[in-house]
Amino acid sequence: MLTESVTDTVEKKSVYQPRQEGLIFPKEPVFTSFAAERQHRKERLAAACRLFAIHGFSFGFGGHLTVRDPEFPELFWTNPVCVPFSMVKVSMLVQVDHSGKVVQGDYAINQAGYVLHSAIHELNPDVVASCHAHTVHGGAWASMGRALDPITQDACMFYGDHAVLTEGAGKVPVAGESGNPVARAFASNKAVIHQNHGLLTASRHSIDDACWHFIALDHVCRMQLLTEAAPIRPKTIDPEHAAYSRQHLGNEFIGWLHFQTLFMEVSHKQPDLFD
Repeated sequence: MLTESVTDTVEKKSVYQPRQEGLIFPKEPVFTSFAAERQHRKERLAAACRLFAIHGFSFGFGGHLTVRDPEFPELFWTNPVCVPFSMVKVSMLVQVDHSGKVVQGDYAINQAGYVLHSAIHELNPDVVASCHAHTVHGGAWASMGRALDPITQDACMFYGDHAVLTEGAGKVPVAGESGNPVARAFASNKAVIHQNHGLLTASRHSIDDACWHFIALDHVCRMQLLTEAAPIRPKTIDPEHAAYSRQHLGNEFIGWLHFQTLFMEVSHKQPDLFD
């Protein structure tokens, strides 16, 4: 696990910052070199893959996660095709350009994953990372073609910050232009519900944030499905309160912070991911 590259901390204003000085609290890293930052991003990407497996997001070779290279922003790192999320290691990650050419790595890539993520990164140069997987609850809710309702504080993470995309619904995105509608939807959202397909998230902060919000999005879809099956309709949160909760619970720092909890556990139990 990489620790020596963290040379300083970045202070973030948040309601979740400790009120007392001197307490142990996660700090965002600052790097002294592109190599150190690249290694950090790759380690977090491999960990995100392992977390997808833990949360039951595996579906054959379906699903793909990416993070932009810090030195060469026209390139991104992704998981190899036909390697289970549960077995992905740092050494297996593949560096790809926007044309689909593998620049570094020994494995092939998922063609549909390349089409989607290449478009997301190319059309949104500020996006650092993106995630997609074929999940049960996300896929089921995506078939509804509806936005999520603000029925819980968790759901408010995505209030006004997710889009329902109907273009290309149900069509496998293997053609070069297939990823463009998804990419455009991320211009002003951190999450996309692609009708008859599933969930996608993107982050302008980190793979940590993109991974956490994907896990949270599937969680919220599950809650929505459960309430849809109830005999009475749930009460929705007042728009003003929902927007307030989104501001404090759905921002990039909180997404990053949530991921640190998951990362601590997976890095302890599965240290081989750093190989």
